[in-house]
Amino acid sequence: MHVFANPARFLKIARPLTPLLGWSGAVLIAGALCAGLFLAPAERLQGESVRIIYLHVPAAWLGMAGWAAIAVASLMQLVWRHPLAAVAARAAAVPGAAFTAICLVTGSLWGRPTWGTYWEWDGRMTSMLVLLFLYFGYLALAGAEKEKDGEGRLTAIFGLVGAVNLPIIHYSVLWWRTLHQGQSIDFLRGTSTIDASMLWPLLASALGFSLLFGAIVLMRMRAELARNKVEARLKRMTVE
Repeated sequence: MHVFANPARFLKIARPLTPLLGWSGAVLIAGALCAGLFLAPAERLQGESVRIIYLHVPAAWLGMAGWAAIAVASLMQLVWRHPLAAVAARAAAVPGAAFTAICLVTGSLWGRPTWGTYWEWDGRMTSMLVLLFLYFGYLALAGAEKEKDGEGRLTAIFGLVGAVNLPIIHYSVLWWRTLHQGQSIDFLRGTSTIDASMLWPLLASALGFSLLFGAIVLMRMRAELARNKVEARLKRMTVE
């Protein structure tokens, strides 16, 4: 990772990679959603409402992946003092929060016809709501430290501590009685309870949204580096 410690070297790679990830993700998302909404069959018990899975599951995955990225970047900032670590963590926070909110909204809409209620304080939904609040807290703390020209160490520590919620989200359906269905895909064992006709559009959708997420993070990192460069130039002009 220290190969990308030089912002100029990072930007040289990020500039062509951003549109590549963005357009590849958009094409995959369009194809996956068309297949999921119009070609895949309705579920035997849940009917047509199950089609929201092609947005809900990728959003849940990226909400958690976003905070995992924050935790990894925070660790690199605290231990190795990687110059781009704080920038990467802040760049992942906004799209991570957005996908977490999408997960909660789509889950609520899916829950109404399935469970008869928009919301239930069960383990999975409550821990995802906590994740959204953690994102809000992280963004507020990061903004406050940046205004004071701080190093962002408190924000990085918060990013690491908040990662404790990730295994709680993952294992909540096993630890507590919950309305939320259990794990449908086990990547470690290579098993799935989802029919193949519904599984491949779901995986394609998750991959497409992941590529789009990566493009957004790169765009936000590039924007912050450009803003930092302008601010540094303005400071030099003020001193002169």
